[in-house]
Amino acid sequence: MTSTALEVRLASRPKGWPTDENFEIAEVDIPTPGEGQILVRNVFMSVDPYMRGRMNDVKSYVPPFQVGAPMEGGAVGEVVAVGSGVDNIAAGDNVLHGLGWREYAVVPAAHTVKIDPSVAPLSAYLGVLGMPGLTAYAGLLATAEFKEGDVVFVSGAAGAVGQLVGQIARLKGASRVIGSAGSPEKVKYLVEELGFDAAFNYKEGPVAEQLAAAAPNGIDVYFDNVGGEHLEAAISSLNVHGRVAICGAIAQYNDTTPPAAPRNLAQVIAKRLTLRGLLVGDHKALQPQFIAEVGKWIASGELKYSETVIEGGASKAPEAFLGMLRGDNTGKMLVKF
Repeated sequence: MTSTALEVRLASRPKGWPTDENFEIAEVDIPTPGEGQILVRNVFMSVDPYMRGRMNDVKSYVPPFQVGAPMEGGAVGEVVAVGSGVDNIAAGDNVLHGLGWREYAVVPAAHTVKIDPSVAPLSAYLGVLGMPGLTAYAGLLATAEFKEGDVVFVSGAAGAVGQLVGQIARLKGASRVIGSAGSPEKVKYLVEELGFDAAFNYKEGPVAEQLAAAAPNGIDVYFDNVGGEHLEAAISSLNVHGRVAICGAIAQYNDTTPPAAPRNLAQVIAKRLTLRGLLVGDHKALQPQFIAEVGKWIASGELKYSETVIEGGASKAPEAFLGMLRGDNTGKMLVKF
């Protein structure tokens, strides 16, 4: 094993869209695990929309990244060394942990989850069976209180979360599932591969008009990954007592001015709508049910998922992150070491 490895640090806080200059690739000594710790050689790391918010020095539900320090995020890897006092994890095991953006990570053993590559590929534990999967499952069923027969609209539907929301809704008995995406290829993928009833390219015309055409009788549930114009359009299309799970607002993460939309919030009153924010960490109790049900659907082929994998390790992580923000990925965006 080499004695040094690469890690990605936040070099400066972006103003608007991040650029390569906001990241620093640093060579560091590979650490030695201490008591209760393990050393992990990362195999895959995740880049996720929420990480953009952590690049800002603002108070939020997670602390901001620190300038000059390595960034963090979900990763899976192989244990290569074990410190004293660790008896439930051995070298050669695979684990899920929160110290991505680096080739090697020393992690408290208690902060890792042992995973089985014979059940699913390692990458799946960062996507369909990981945080994005639980976000989709809990957000639709608990936050949006989905009911059989609902008409469901998902924005960012070809992304890591959106592709699963639509399929779970279909498998749970939605009467119609509609998705938006940013390219003709993604629209085709949603309808032909994932079984959405309708999908549209939000770049080809006003979202409100395209949604109204796809859902002439309105929608009952909106799963929001985008915000802005999409949320405004959904509010107009929601039926009385409609429900919204607000998962993300990627359309405005890089804006330097407040969003112009939604401008129709008064309809929330008239329609008695429910708009509820979603944080996946609130739904850990659903994890066993989620793994059992989604795992069964994956095994049977009823639920499909895709990944966009950027190879090249830590030095390619900024490129993958920026690509994810632009919507270059279909499904989960991952970096392979």
